[in-house]
Amino acid sequence: MEATAAQEQQRAAVRARGLTPLWACAAVAFLLVAVVTGVLVGPVELGFMRVVESFAAKLHVPGAVSPLNETEEAILWEIRAPRVVLGAIVGGMLALAGATYQGVFRNPLADPYLLGVAAGAGLGATIAIAYLPEGLRGQRALPVAAFVGGVVAVSLTYAVGRSARRERDAATLVLAGVTVAAFFTAWQTFVQQRNTDTLQQVYSWILGNIPSTGWSDVRLVLPYAAVAAVVILALRRVVDVLNLGDDEAASLGLHVQRIRLALVIAATLGTAAVVAVSGLIGFVGIIVPHALRLLFGIGYRALLPLSLICGAGFLVLADVVARTAFAPAEIPLGVVTALVGAPFFALVLRSTRVGP
Repeated sequence: MEATAAQEQQRAAVRARGLTPLWACAAVAFLLVAVVTGVLVGPVELGFMRVVESFAAKLHVPGAVSPLNETEEAILWEIRAPRVVLGAIVGGMLALAGATYQGVFRNPLADPYLLGVAAGAGLGATIAIAYLPEGLRGQRALPVAAFVGGVVAVSLTYAVGRSARRERDAATLVLAGVTVAAFFTAWQTFVQQRNTDTLQQVYSWILGNIPSTGWSDVRLVLPYAAVAAVVILALRRVVDVLNLGDDEAASLGLHVQRIRLALVIAATLGTAAVVAVSGLIGFVGIIVPHALRLLFGIGYRALLPLSLICGAGFLVLADVVARTAFAPAEIPLGVVTALVGAPFFALVLRSTRVGP
């Protein structure tokens, strides 16, 4: 009877961490503000109402006529809009993956960048850029190569932590991730030096940025990110249960290893896909989930969808800063997120118990 009562308390605690309408509306409002800002801000003034009328005309609303000329239409729909959408996909996926890793590993410092997934995906993408035929570099093979690299990297990180029998200890896992990332980065540098004709493309990718290449990259990344997000969000309540501990989760009827593997594969798939087009953009998976925890004190059932939405808005706004702070020159987006994320990570590290 006591065991049953304890299990009921655990289930009630998990159920109590749901997503409230207020939080959902606030997150969606933040994303909408970010998207509107990303579309409107730029060297060419478009105007809010003119953009709305152009959007209505695109939707074939009766009587709607776009007031934009041909050049302005191209700027809006072939440059800014796809860049904003791609930034939202990348930011949402990185934040969602970060929150997922933190829940799966029961480690508040886990992050796609720190666990070496981004570096592994980077090596895979670099190999694809250097050795694949030109016709395949920007097609389906690039995310596949990045995914393979990401899977190998996160597997090595977990294996190194497991070899020390402390795979869930924050300090050990972070150090293992740094080690794996350094190893993969070294191989990536070697591949670059052996293929100097692709150096500019690879360096641009490493610094991290949202490319202004129209809708092709959106179409390339969206299927992978969508599948990953659907799997993770479908299992979001299970992540809260995993945080009760493996024994407790198993006592509630969960197949812990199978679920953990599914979540890691989904998070790695999404991370590898977006990193393949955006490059190495760090700290998003740390900043967004921890900011949401500080603001709302929520569990993973609410944290995962909010991370997806707020991560999208965060990176869109960061991209606005990257392309306007020193216009007409652009700051690499990875630099902007690092300038915000490094101090934030230091605060998180200071407040996190990393010892045994």
